[in-house]
Amino acid sequence: MELRHLRYFQALAETLNFTRAAERLHIAQPPLSRQIQQLEEELGVALLERGRPLRLTEAGRFFHEHSSALLEQLGKVCDSTRRIGSGEKAWLGIGFAPSTLYGVLPELIRRLRSDAGLELGLSEMTTLQQVEALKAGRIDVGFGRIHIDDAAISQQVLRLDPLVAALPAGHALLPGPVSLAELAREPFVLYPGNPRPSYADHVLALFATHGLQIRVAQWTNELQTAIGLVAAGIGITLVPASVQVLHRVDIDYAPLQEAQATSPIIISRRAGDASPALQHCLALVDELSRARQD
Repeated sequence: MELRHLRYFQALAETLNFTRAAERLHIAQPPLSRQIQQLEEELGVALLERGRPLRLTEAGRFFHEHSSALLEQLGKVCDSTRRIGSGEKAWLGIGFAPSTLYGVLPELIRRLRSDAGLELGLSEMTTLQQVEALKAGRIDVGFGRIHIDDAAISQQVLRLDPLVAALPAGHALLPGPVSLAELAREPFVLYPGNPRPSYADHVLALFATHGLQIRVAQWTNELQTAIGLVAAGIGITLVPASVQVLHRVDIDYAPLQEAQATSPIIISRRAGDASPALQHCLALVDELSRARQD
């Protein structure tokens, strides 16, 4: 399937007339008919009821709605690409671990999106994936939770987020504070399972530092999934304190006795990258971080 198939079908679906659609596309009617037939053959369904008047089949209506959305999105991408190429706009790619969305990141994204001269790309990914994406040029800055030793990547700790225990509502250890030793006796839901190293390794190392070992009842790849499994009684988990903004009636949070039990929010970027868009982003991060501390 080629892009012209979508464009030709869109014109025909909007006019429901081969002659008018061909005129709009500035082509002859026979080539248009052949292209539509090829599209139907590739999809294996009829998109049109070829009678008088011409009608879309149910499959045709579905295909028109969704292919129109694809073409609209493609048009926006092409327009932004031309603007970026001509210097009218800059592009900034941001990678983020889900648990970092509960700090300054939402406000940062709002501020950056309001900048008419900036096109923003957002990608959910672990810190390890962020490093790979930075080196490949797919993103320009990442917000994650673990340190990576790589000369090509510059990292900065934005803040240390205290850790809290996420427990099913009514758990015997609530309301806390609880010790790591008490938590180590409970089954754990640990995330993310892949790729590694990850936040999971940070949690395992935290317990190991205190001579403790935890029993992992369930691995999962997402923070939200882990919290849902805690609510289901599969086990408990440790989350950054900022996650407590997620209010659920089936989950409660308990502070830890160990004040040094924290998780860093780490900004990663390519070493030596001094692009104006990135510098603008980092300046906003600094401004928003200082505002939260005041």
